[in-house]
Amino acid sequence: MKRLLAFTLGFLTAIGGFLDIGDLVAGALVGARFGMSLAWVIVVGVIGIVLFTEMSARVTAVSGRATFDLVRERLGARTGLANLMASYFITLLTLAAQLGGVALALELASSIHYLLWVPVVGVLVWVVIWRLPFEKMEQTYGLLGLALIVFAVALWRLGPDWGALLNGAASPAPPPGEDWSTWWYYGIALFGASMTPYTVLFFSSGGVEEHWSSKDLGQARFNVFFGFPVGGLLALAIMGCAAVLFFPAGVQVEHLSQVALPVSVALGKIGLIVVIVGFFVATFGAALESGLAAGYSVAQYLGWPWGKHLQPADATRFHTVVLLTLLAGLALILTTLDPIKVTEYSIVLSAAALPLTYLPIFIVANDRDYLGDRVNSRFTNIIGTCYLVLLVVVSIVTIPLMIYTKAGQ
Repeated sequence: MKRLLAFTLGFLTAIGGFLDIGDLVAGALVGARFGMSLAWVIVVGVIGIVLFTEMSARVTAVSGRATFDLVRERLGARTGLANLMASYFITLLTLAAQLGGVALALELASSIHYLLWVPVVGVLVWVVIWRLPFEKMEQTYGLLGLALIVFAVALWRLGPDWGALLNGAASPAPPPGEDWSTWWYYGIALFGASMTPYTVLFFSSGGVEEHWSSKDLGQARFNVFFGFPVGGLLALAIMGCAAVLFFPAGVQVEHLSQVALPVSVALGKIGLIVVIVGFFVATFGAALESGLAAGYSVAQYLGWPWGKHLQPADATRFHTVVLLTLLAGLALILTTLDPIKVTEYSIVLSAAALPLTYLPIFIVANDRDYLGDRVNSRFTNIIGTCYLVLLVVVSIVTIPLMIYTKAGQ
């Protein structure tokens, strides 16, 4: 019974933990502007994140060490440093976006300007990271994040023309009035939101926090193979809601309140309350994950003691990095940069840095010194190689496309 409960909690946590401010904003923004024509990108992104997260989970369960703990040892200091810098920069931007998202959710609930909430959010995030045990923290926000299922209910209540939605999803081309370059730019943003590096880094390090062994590999795989795809379905529901309500009217999404509007229209005040709770929990949980991921990456590269399973006095440098990263993220949002714009840039730049994160995982997952006979299968390597080629192409074209389209304008 205890084992079944652990499977259930892990599965639900993976669903709730998949969605963050990037998925909320990118899904609604793309659905409003391009209908369902980029739905296929979410499918490609979910397969990619499942593929590399499973590799990372396998490395942790078999070796007892986090993937990025092995990157410097396996690939050397220079490659490890490039991996660290790319991962840390993107994670910092992601953390800033999540903090802004939490503040925007509180603004929706209170009508108090989000900038006044930012310091409060910073204190809350730090207290939870400092005081709440890892397992309770992960399960609490993961389970409450399931409130975002309300998007699937809202889509059904909006009564869309399902045939038209499916036809839009099966027509991968920009709608009339939109050009191919802008369409591809937002496709890359959606892809970056689905494959955010901090997710894999947190998942792998979390396995060490929870003392995974080879016996836990089955549970970890179940959570990855089923939890993330269901999270992807919720991301499609967010896109579908925007495609039904905003796309025909030509309305673009520029604020988090617009992301919630389809739920409010379909389900009234109750739906609005639930979706605001979902926004708060999803972004707050992602802020915890990305803040910890920043500390994990630096501490693992430098060989410092790390993790919430250690007493703070035994991992002071790890907690100092987490705190400084949190302060940097807060400072970025307090500059009055639009949190939605920060989110857009974080997921696009995330796409540009993806190879630096996922290539080392692929290499370590093929090392028999660490995994013995649990290295990647031939099938996994074929799929993984295809994805690495895709990640390199995406990385090369992202910045030129951002400049050419003026960030999708």
